[in-house]
Order: sequence, then C-alpha cells, then structure tokens
Amino acid sequence: MTERIKKMRTFFITEKRHHAVRRPPLDEACLARDFARNGTAPVERAVQRLCFMLQKEQPQIFGDERIVFVRTLPNIPALFTQQEMEEISASHWIHERGEVCNISVDFSRLLDCGLEARMAQLRQEQRMHPEAAAYMEGQLKILQCVEDLAERYRCLAQEQGNTLVAQTLSRVPKYAPRTFLEALQMFRILHFTMWCGGNYHNVVGRLDQYLYPYFQRDREHMSREQILELLEEFFLTFNRDSDLYPGMQQGDNGQSLVLGGRNMDGSDSYNELSELCLQASLELQVIDPKINLRVHHDTPKSVYVLGTQLTKQGLGFPQYANDDVVIPGLLRLGYKPEDAYNYVVAACWEFIVPGKAMDIPNIGAVSLAGAVLEAIKEHLMDSPDFGSLYCHVKKKIALQVDKLCRTVRNVYMFPAPFVSLMMDNGGCAGRDISLGAVYNNFGFHGTGIATAADSLAAVKRLVYDEAELGAAEEILQALDANFQGFEELRNRLRYEMPKMGNDDDEVDRIAVSLLGDFATAVAGRRNDRGGIFRAGTGSAMYYLWHAADLGATPDGRQAEEALPCNYSPSLFARCRGPVSLLKSFTKPHLENVINGGPLTLELHDTLFRTEESVEKVALLVRSFMEMGGHQLQLNAVNRSTLLAAQSHPEQYPNLIVRVWGWSGYFVELDRAYQDHIIQRMELQM
Repeated sequence: MTERIKKMRTFFITEKRHHAVRRPPLDEACLARDFARNGTAPVERAVQRLCFMLQKEQPQIFGDERIVFVRTLPNIPALFTQQEMEEISASHWIHERGEVCNISVDFSRLLDCGLEARMAQLRQEQRMHPEAAAYMEGQLKILQCVEDLAERYRCLAQEQGNTLVAQTLSRVPKYAPRTFLEALQMFRILHFTMWCGGNYHNVVGRLDQYLYPYFQRDREHMSREQILELLEEFFLTFNRDSDLYPGMQQGDNGQSLVLGGRNMDGSDSYNELSELCLQASLELQVIDPKINLRVHHDTPKSVYVLGTQLTKQGLGFPQYANDDVVIPGLLRLGYKPEDAYNYVVAACWEFIVPGKAMDIPNIGAVSLAGAVLEAIKEHLMDSPDFGSLYCHVKKKIALQVDKLCRTVRNVYMFPAPFVSLMMDNGGCAGRDISLGAVYNNFGFHGTGIATAADSLAAVKRLVYDEAELGAAEEILQALDANFQGFEELRNRLRYEMPKMGNDDDEVDRIAVSLLGDFATAVAGRRNDRGGIFRAGTGSAMYYLWHAADLGATPDGRQAEEALPCNYSPSLFARCRGPVSLLKSFTKPHLENVINGGPLTLELHDTLFRTEESVEKVALLVRSFMEMGGHQLQLNAVNRSTLLAAQSHPEQYPNLIVRVWGWSGYFVELDRAYQDHIIQRMELQM
C-alpha cells in the first residue's frame, strides 16, 4: 500500500473526516415543500425523489483524490406516506422496505455507451413506443440530473486545481470511458445514483469481467503497482457512505463483488484484474467490497492460497462458490446456459443473474428444526418405527412450504426507473423492472439443518434402535420442561448422540433426506410473477429469529438457544476436526438446494501463523470443493480476542468478523450477534 493510499484510508476509514461534510437530515417540512407525494403516481414520485436527491447533493472533493462522489445528504425521502403504506400493505406482500433491492444490474448497459448515447436511444424509443413515452421521459430527467451533478463536481475540481478529476468528469458519465480510471469513476457515479434512488444491497457483480477491457487498455502503459493503487482508491469509495446504507446490522450493505468463474467453453475467466482485486482487499483490510470467489475443478492452488491470505486477516471473506455444483443446479432450475455461467452472488450468498433477474432470493424461510420438533411432539408416541415418524416430518416441511407460497403473493415493489436502465425487463418497452425481468424467482432459506438432523438421529437411536424403555416419554417430558430436572438426559443428548459434522453416516443420511424433501416440497411450484421457488441452505438472521420461537429440541438444545448459522454444525457439536466436518456437509445433493447458503466455519487464528499453515487451509478449502461442496465461508477468530472486544470495544474498533453472509465490525454488532459468533466452534488442525 502506498503512502498516499495509507493517508486516504486513515482519512476515510479510521478518522472518518469526510463525515464533516454531511448536512443535517432533511426534515418533513423540507420534504413536504420540495418533494410532493400526494396525488402523484408512484413512478413519477420515484423520478422526482431521485432527481431531488441528486439536485440537493453538494459536491465535495478531498485533497488529491482521483475517484469522487460522496453523500452529503444522510437520509432519503420515503416514497409513500405511512397511511399509503398501510393501504398498500393491506392487499400486497411488501418485501423488506418495498424498494427494488438485492439484485445485480448490468452496469455495462450504461457504462459501455455513456449517458448521452443512452438518452439518444431513449428519445428514439419514445417515438417508437408512444404508450411508454412518459415513463422514458422520467428516465431522461434522471440521466440529465446525473450529468448535472457530475458537471458540478467537474467545476469544483477545476476550482480546486484537481485537473485529473476535472478531465475525467469532462468525459464521464456523458460519454463511454476510454481509460480504466474513467471506467472506475463512472461505476462510482452509477452505484452512487442507485443508493440515492432508495435502492439498496446493490451488488457489484463480476467487476473483473465487465471492467477488464478498460483495464487491458491501460495495462500496456501503467505498471501493476500504479493500477493496484488506483484499484485500492476505488475500493475505499465503497466504505465512504456505507454507514448510511440500510441493513439488518452495520456492514450488511450488499456490496458483494464476484471474481473468477468458469466460462461456457470450459476456460477460466480468472485474470490479472481478479488477482489485483484480491490484492487490493488484502492490503486495505476493509469490509467493502465483500469478495466472493468462484472456483471450480481447474482453479489453481495459488488462487486458494491468495484467498486464504485474506481470511488470515480476519476479513471473513472471500466467500467461495463452486461452479461445478452451482452451474448444474441453476441449469436444472431452468436458467439458460449463458445466464447460469454468468451467475453472481447477491448481498449475502444467494445465486442470481446480473441484468436479467428480478429474483427475491430471501423472501422467506422454512424452519427445518421447527418441522422436526412439531412432528416429534405430535407423533412420537404413535409412530411405531422411525420411518413412520419421518413421514410426519416430511409433511411438516411441506406444510411450511405451502404456507409460505400462499403468503408471498401479490408482491408490490416500488418503481425503480434508474435501475431499470441497467436491466432486461423481458422486452416490454417502458416497463419498470419492479414489475419483473427475465427471471422472477423466489428463494426460501432452510434453517437449522444440523439441529433438525441431530434431533432425529438422537430419537432414532434412543427410541427405535436401542429401544430404551420409556425413552420416548422421557424425551417428551424433558422437552416440555426445557430440560429442567432432566440435566443428565440433556447432556447425553448434547454430547453422546450422533452429530452432523463428524462424518457420521447415520445422522448425515438424515440431513440428506431433510434437504431433499425440502427441495421436493418446493419443486414445481410457481409464484404469481411467473417464476419458480428455490430451496436453499442459508439462514440469514433467521438463525436467531426462528430460534426465539423454537422450544427445546431433542439434540439437547434448550428453548430460545440459537440455531447454527447457515449450513453449519450445532453450536455445541463436538466435531472431530475440519476434514470430518467437510465430509458431513458435502453428502447432500447440494445442486437441489441451490438458492445458496454456505458452510460457515470458524478457524482459530493460530492456523494462519505460518506460510505452511496458510497453504494447509487453502488445501482444505479446495478439498471441500472437490468433495462437492457448494459454498464456503471462513472466519479467522480467537474467542479470547472477541471476549476482550466485547468488554472493551474502544480498543478493537477495526476487528472484523463474518456474521451470516456479510462481514462487519464486531463492536458495531448487536449483542445477540456478538454472542453467537463467540459461541461458534473454533476449529483447529
């Protein structure tokens, strides 16, 4: 890292001195005066709101920076009044905030032509499609406002003597970039504009692919070190305003970047820009952008080693996705080959297609642990064998899926006219992307797989295999009592019964069945947008939410104790080691639950102390992929350090951890998430 980048990192990340230019939040009186809502159509409101935000922004340039644009307005007006939202919610399903979010746009649709050329296209389309002329007029207004803000920045740069920024902004975003710097600056403007429009969890996508032509042009006359410095400054821009982005917790902002991947012809798309992105993230050690690595059978060991170097820094990424499992899974779900091979990762881990998918990959979650508990409580006493009991579990899973499918109907999303410019809406002129794209699929998480499998394995062994006298009655009594007075049984269930994560075929086969039945319950169903439903192994925040409503379970877990995060062992499982754990979690047919959801492992930070140990971890990751794993994310943690940070947060402001599908600063997390990370098992070799 150069001295210049070190200073910028201190300015923006450590000291956050750019926050001084932020103005007070816009009050309701100002919004009522400048942003009319009542009596205005939703699409027109969306145009007005974004133009309002861009016009109110005050350009700010700090020192000799080369890539500019920073938020000065901390809040974005709501598109609807509270009363209007209540009326809309009465007849529609509102996903999260209602805004178009958690999708991957095709930045090339504007990046490769420039705004002037796109505006000329829009005017031509207006003449061809007069019924959509008003909608396109709104898009023209937005693009003009983007250009106007860029011009105000150019003028400021000229005044301050920053001729490089002034020169860059004289070209972009009006016209297509000619250089790598211009491409990075234009991306920054487009990304910035999406946030100002109320859209969030804006995925970066395959930046090493769509920016590679610009990189190649400059690589001939710029050194690797010069390009790395430019890329590091670009990465810092993702962290300037991230505290203003909505999410479950600070850090959950969806700025997910995907590197590498297999091409349709079998070749590897990993290139020098991919490697420089990893290097930039390694040197900066900041939480954004969040790196995802697409790997496959032919990925060289050196890529895994470089990825493990990032893990060593405690960043909680890269997250790995296995093309050899993901791509066939997406093809089986009906994605076209060119789209399946072009997949990216959404805000957390869900697999989506850039520019073509208005998927909602996190629209709901099935509690696998809840299905198991209900079946056991209702049918254990009248089930003569384990097969009979399991049939009830299967029905409970199907009932949850039925309920979710009936619930998530008539989805209403707010118009997103700017985002629509970078999406394929299915060929309908003037149709907003909020109404649908080429793919309109919904994804369900499946939470508590290890808790569910461990619970069934314990019941199978004690009640059916060993046929202990009174075992069924005792287990049910213990569950009703939350194990109060049944401590000996609780410890036996926790520590002596089969656990997923120990390469135990008995419990692992149950997990395979559970995930298979979850996928079967979802298969063939279509949502009212014409899309399908996808099953997955993720959990998101449901590992706490579902746990709060879940009573004691037969694996020895007490009521309200947290479920494991994503696709991972129980919090109290005593796993034999990393290899056994990987074997357990690669047995299910993971291509059937391809909504996404990584095996999440906590590795003790002592595993990264030498080059040899880093290489061993890299080989462990590669082994997981070769065994058929679909996704993996690693945390390099130390429980003592986490406990110290919890007690003295002021001493650990930069301690980064992986939470569920994103990384954040440990001391900024709610206590419940901190506690969960501390409770997770630290693996050692």
